[in-house]
Amino acid sequence: MSIPTTHPFAFDPTYGTTLEELLAVEPPEEPEDFDAFWEARYRKALAVDPRPEFSRSEFSHPDWHVLDLVYLSTGAFRIGGWLLLPQKGQVRRGLVVGHGYGGRDRPDFDLPVEETALIFPCCRGLSLSADPAISQNPSWHVLHDIDKRDSYIIGGCVEDIWLAVSTLVALYPWLSGHIGYSGISFGGGVGAMAIPYDPRIDRGHLALPSFGHQPLRLKLPSVGSAEGVQEYLAKHEDVLSTLSFYDAATAARRIKVPMLTAVALFDPAVAPPCQFAVANAIPKFNEIFILDAGHFDYPGSAEQEAGLRDKIGQFFRVS
Repeated sequence: MSIPTTHPFAFDPTYGTTLEELLAVEPPEEPEDFDAFWEARYRKALAVDPRPEFSRSEFSHPDWHVLDLVYLSTGAFRIGGWLLLPQKGQVRRGLVVGHGYGGRDRPDFDLPVEETALIFPCCRGLSLSADPAISQNPSWHVLHDIDKRDSYIIGGCVEDIWLAVSTLVALYPWLSGHIGYSGISFGGGVGAMAIPYDPRIDRGHLALPSFGHQPLRLKLPSVGSAEGVQEYLAKHEDVLSTLSFYDAATAARRIKVPMLTAVALFDPAVAPPCQFAVANAIPKFNEIFILDAGHFDYPGSAEQEAGLRDKIGQFFRVS
């Protein structure tokens, strides 16, 4: 174990919790119409034609054909990203890869997968999907339309993931039901909300998932987007009425496909009890991979990340 013992934060990023206590964290109370809310959003997203456009990318790689990609999401929002196609073999699986709240400036060429078409979308307002009306600062992006349950930006980001899936299905119809999702931090939380309502996704990997157990997320001291929401809460006490519909742990209870979830014992940005609330909520077929720390460099991180990478390769292997 190499959980950090020295750090620059004014709070303890382990929150004084033991592994036993973390594994006992349960999802919060949920609104009665949670499923109706998300099912209606999915139907709306499924009706959108993504109309993908491709162009030659500045990136190249010996194992992948690399294309710049733009597709339409809900509200006619133009989503930018990349499509990677294998140089060798057939396309037998699809994979949508989310990103953290730092956005993404290039595709990840090191994912240990083969015979897979990969889409790396940038969710609305971030990186290649920047918009002048939306801040790219995580502490502000996470507040965009937070006072409007039906138009809160996190819901739009979930729809962006569904439209990435639609783009893969438009290109390769036989991939429906053979598409995975992998996301970290922000992308992990968004993925937890996207996966249970999209039957085209057959498995998922969530690392350090955000947006879990919103009541705890609003209380536990944090840095980054969670801190931004906590500051907003100080002046707007009704914010939980929106956030209860955007709880990754509540959504994770509905996941019915195989999952690989990576959670940390120490994390200043996504409190470990909130991460474990997501992992613990997944009802079955879930392997939990425990990291000593997240969003923080620590001794032994390279070895742990290598072990997780091997698991990811096995998990998304084409059978």
